[in-house]
Amino acid sequence: MSILIVDDNEANLFVIEKLLNRAGYTDLLSFTSADDLFCYLESDNPYIVAEQVDVILMDIMMPEVDGIEACRRLQEMPHIKDIPVIFVTALEDSAKVVEALDAGGMDYLMKPIKKTELLARIRVALRLKYEKDWHKKQEEKIVNELELSMQVQTSLLSQPIHKENLLIKASYQPAFKLAGDLYFWHKIDENRYAAIQLDMMGHGISSSLVCMFISSVLRDAIRSNPDPEYVIGELNRWMNSLNLHNQKIPYYFTAIYLTLDTAERKIEYINAGHPTGHALIDGDHIAELKSNTCAVGFFPEIHTNKKIITYSQSLQILICTDGVHEAIDKYEQAGTEFLKEKAMTLLASANETEPLDLILTREQKESGTDDMCIVLIQAT
Repeated sequence: MSILIVDDNEANLFVIEKLLNRAGYTDLLSFTSADDLFCYLESDNPYIVAEQVDVILMDIMMPEVDGIEACRRLQEMPHIKDIPVIFVTALEDSAKVVEALDAGGMDYLMKPIKKTELLARIRVALRLKYEKDWHKKQEEKIVNELELSMQVQTSLLSQPIHKENLLIKASYQPAFKLAGDLYFWHKIDENRYAAIQLDMMGHGISSSLVCMFISSVLRDAIRSNPDPEYVIGELNRWMNSLNLHNQKIPYYFTAIYLTLDTAERKIEYINAGHPTGHALIDGDHIAELKSNTCAVGFFPEIHTNKKIITYSQSLQILICTDGVHEAIDKYEQAGTEFLKEKAMTLLASANETEPLDLILTREQKESGTDDMCIVLIQAT
């Protein structure tokens, strides 16, 4: 622990040092000007120095840079602004004292200094400093854990597939560090692939944790039986199992899950309460992947009825979460109609451009308040 004392009068410095030494405070540094204080705080290792300082006792009336201006400058230094400043003054001008506190001071002492008042204010300042330091460390810990969680969540997302006759790619922009959107695809055999896009209720830590749980369940279900009715049924069963243990906030998600067979040239899909997807068939007409059941986790049982779409030469599927629709609605016509039009024109540039950049402008992406995710599938 270190206490810094700033006063242009060396006699005052001597008195304060003696009072603090007798009370057991021995780690003291004294300065006769604000400039000397800043030279010390802005040394070769300013962050280390700042961590070692717990309180600053500052005289108000000093030549060149007075205590109030010095305090303002301290408040502009991110690594120092949380150090409590106690003003020491002989002024009986209440307006000046108010100005000093408005500049960032925590407290003040009137001269001549009384030992009991000095020590009481030091103790209060130290408690405040320790509490701020504790909260700062907790915030840093949370930020680091969030960063790690984000990396784990990102690692669960599938990598793009670029083949001569097949392209599967996605891009997403979370509203927060941790997202409630998830996309995943899996190669079933030489000609068949399973793919899903889902949007978990809510945002943040709890939604992302449920997303990661569902990601594990999803992988097991697809390996057991990739059929859409089986997979959606399994996901619903596990979501209900999770909700039984969590009565306060029941979770659910919307999703489009599909299997693509490039040999038989067909997809089988279930849309569980998700925004309508769009499939461009053979480059000349659009088939809509409309919702055909409720969201996953709403009810103990989910009634599914998979749909089949076939194509002869080419297939392009565009699937978006509702965050994309909301971003479009702010600046364009209704999201569904706009996406239908976009689905007709994406073939040429899909390989080189991220799906979000194909659909949304920079302004739309920056103004979004929800997680935004787009999955693009092209087969020929």
